[in-house]
Amino acid sequence: MTRRVATVLVTTVIGVACLCVVGLIGIASSATACVPRIDPSPNASAAPPSALASSYNAEQLTNATIIVSVGAGRGIPERGLVIAVAVALQESSLRNLGHLGAANDHDSLGLFQQRPSQGWGTPDQIMDPVYAANAFYSKLLTVTGWEQMPLTQAAQSVQRSATPAAYAKWEPDATALVALSAGLYGGCTAGDGMSGSSEALPDDFTLPPDTPLPVAIAIWWALQQLGTPYAFGGDCTDAHSGNPAHQCDCSSLIQQAYRTGGISLPRVTDDQQHAGTPIASLIQARPGDMIFIPGSNGTMSDPGHVGLYIGHGLVVQAPHTGDVVKLTKASAWAGQIATIRRIVKGD
Repeated sequence: MTRRVATVLVTTVIGVACLCVVGLIGIASSATACVPRIDPSPNASAAPPSALASSYNAEQLTNATIIVSVGAGRGIPERGLVIAVAVALQESSLRNLGHLGAANDHDSLGLFQQRPSQGWGTPDQIMDPVYAANAFYSKLLTVTGWEQMPLTQAAQSVQRSATPAAYAKWEPDATALVALSAGLYGGCTAGDGMSGSSEALPDDFTLPPDTPLPVAIAIWWALQQLGTPYAFGGDCTDAHSGNPAHQCDCSSLIQQAYRTGGISLPRVTDDQQHAGTPIASLIQARPGDMIFIPGSNGTMSDPGHVGLYIGHGLVVQAPHTGDVVKLTKASAWAGQIATIRRIVKGD
């Protein structure tokens, strides 16, 4: 059977929002949309804390986020993320360096200055930050007891540097950058804590006629991300790119969906849970409401996971590492809802 997706289409006619759903459209088929695709702002990421912003530029912060996202996606402990970022700070200043000519250290390339001649991969592979980070973590995991080692020793076990002591000075910055990615960029402190397959969008899916236009756009945009991989720390600005830094975690999916609808939300679940107006119960939920649950390691007072209610008893969410953006029955969350927040009040 051909995989199918739903596209929620929104048009505005003389100021009145008209909602239409073009059924379930096969990926291989073509269809005429009511409106063109709305892409998120290229500057959608939240601004980093001023202390780091003054020290690192956008390229460096993006590369740090990629390193953290790749590691978190593999289940690497925080200590490993700090080691990796510290190594990249020392080796390349978090810049994806190509060959520097006469100034180059042998054939070293990329964020970690890995060498093709030493088996790290081809030049093209090493220049891919995702590949380079994966290669570093794969080597680190072969080092017995690396978790208990001083950072310098663990880093040197992987890098075999001529100046191993140089890694130590980067530990404070690396720790701060990892915390930034885990906090500002990685807004979900917990996965959904569940397993199970995705629900299908009903054939008769539609939105109520009084759905506010920003909410309709947010839901439409979120549904376009179905099937894309969860990436802890990803900003969800290009979920289909294959780059973890731009794929979605739970809160960035919500943030970017509403950003597309013209509404600014905080990046992290800790802040999102206070946005909008509280709704008393799931029975009163309307499309566009944010539903918060503790998830795998949050609490009822400090929920770590969020999904977007779309009506028809369904939530669109980015669940956890190893899963994809998908639809879940809201009833599966019913016994653990910490809070429900409405961002846009209807008429």
